[in-house]
Amino acid sequence: MKILITGGAGFVGSHLADRLIGEGHEITVIDDLSTGRYSNIAHLENHERFRLIIDTVLNAGLMEELIRETDRVYHMASAVGVRLIMEQPVKTIETIFHGTDVILGRCAKYRKRVLIPSTSEVYGKGISVPFREEDDLLTGATDKHRWAYACAKTLDEFLALAHFKETRLPVVVARLFNTVGPRQTGQYGMVVPRFVEAALKNEPIEVHGDGTQSRCFGHVSDVVDGLTKLIETPACFGQVINLGSDAEVSINDLAKRAIGLTASRSEIKYIRYDEAYGEGFEDMQRRVPSLDKAARLIGYKPTRSLDDIINDVAAEMRHEASASTRHAQN
Repeated sequence: MKILITGGAGFVGSHLADRLIGEGHEITVIDDLSTGRYSNIAHLENHERFRLIIDTVLNAGLMEELIRETDRVYHMASAVGVRLIMEQPVKTIETIFHGTDVILGRCAKYRKRVLIPSTSEVYGKGISVPFREEDDLLTGATDKHRWAYACAKTLDEFLALAHFKETRLPVVVARLFNTVGPRQTGQYGMVVPRFVEAALKNEPIEVHGDGTQSRCFGHVSDVVDGLTKLIETPACFGQVINLGSDAEVSINDLAKRAIGLTASRSEIKYIRYDEAYGEGFEDMQRRVPSLDKAARLIGYKPTRSLDDIINDVAAEMRHEASASTRHAQN
């Protein structure tokens, strides 16, 4: 098939491109490289079934052409990361919602299957753990920029499901929970690569808040498995489905795990939320998904552990550091 991946030079998008190329599909990636990295897909550049277009999904005319000629659309382009959200809320809202509006409108016009990734952020301040797709959503006040991302993604979901209701557009929404693995950077606040990088350098690991807050971290390979099955399963159309891992860990324990697995001499340093992100930042104490719906519809079950994630991220960082050293010596 011909498959279009928006944001395909990003962390998850590039792994998705690898998987689909490996399955024999023709892949077109469009990415403006604002948060994605060329290095993530450089190894595919000369592949006969790969095409890279450096442009934005807000280019409606271009998206019309690309979607018309494709069979499947994975709309992975998005603003990402807590730090980017806090620093650039306008860009966050415009990139997310305007981009999704363009994609869904063209997919509806040409009847193309499309996957829209959402986020566990939409559960907001919910305390009913584990989070289920039918749960009520509770976000914070609009003067807290923290919630701009969650609300924009929630609007994405409403729009996708509205298209399904009106025209039976074959669209599925995947709510992703803390997807992690090689190629993810800590540039925009992602916690695992930040911790692992600091541990490898024996530098202090900065934990925001008191570290008792907990998360579930899913390996990108497991998540990509789920994404590819969702779009090929008609029973998933018009559905919102959690993807990720349901293995819960506190941020304190995550830091200790990173130190232990890398044999690091790092110490843990605690940073207040307002110091890290500015005044008025709000965090969630727990974020754990129910994966029952994904298991029922596509047989989804994560297979890779948090240790696997940390070891894979550390291995990539060691490799990049070694390559950089060799390059400097030459």
